[in-house]
Amino acid sequence: MQCSADLSDRSRSGMVHLLRLVSPSQPVGAFSYSRALEWAVHAGTVNDEESAASWIFGLIDHSYAALDGALFWRMMQALQAGDQAAFLKADAWLSAARESREIELEDRRMGESLLRLLQDLDVPDARTLTERKLGFPAAFALAAAHWKIDPEDALRGLLWSVIENQVMAAIRLVPLGHTAGQRILVASPPVIERAAQKAASLPDEEIGNAAPAMAMASAWHETQYSRLFRS
Repeated sequence: MQCSADLSDRSRSGMVHLLRLVSPSQPVGAFSYSRALEWAVHAGTVNDEESAASWIFGLIDHSYAALDGALFWRMMQALQAGDQAAFLKADAWLSAARESREIELEDRRMGESLLRLLQDLDVPDARTLTERKLGFPAAFALAAAHWKIDPEDALRGLLWSVIENQVMAAIRLVPLGHTAGQRILVASPPVIERAAQKAASLPDEEIGNAAPAMAMASAWHETQYSRLFRS
């Protein structure tokens, strides 16, 4: 009975830490990036609640699940096995697969911010990687492993954070009302579940991005004349 209670306590503690990690209050600067959404709004591709939901969920289905999510899953497995080489390999793979310079910079800057926070919080694995420039999914994986967050929950949390950041950007850019933004978030659980299952089951040879519109929009956003979000 005591063992069961200990497991339950750890599970609850991990869930609280996950809520903290995906909170908008996490000081990683996610609010300053639109991941190509700003150009899509500028071009008229995204112009209302329906098109915003289609863009955001399409990003998760066709890009994030099959690339970031799949490699994040491998990072979590590597950390659980104590295999730092495999963890760093997955991070390097993700960096090499980035669709544009803008998305690579976004990933690295957010990763550096989270890694620095983890170092300040005395997370041991983060302190041993002071010379590495990890991407955000890698830094998120370090945090999740340290606070013993279940890998499946961590993957779903990462997917949720991407959707939430995109919705917050759409509220400012389209613009959408907050109720419309909430409707998109309310509709997101099946998308997250489908994406998590895909990310955790893809073989190595099927990992990759299939979102050319997002890649082009991100590249064009780098030279967009007027921007609210960073390149």
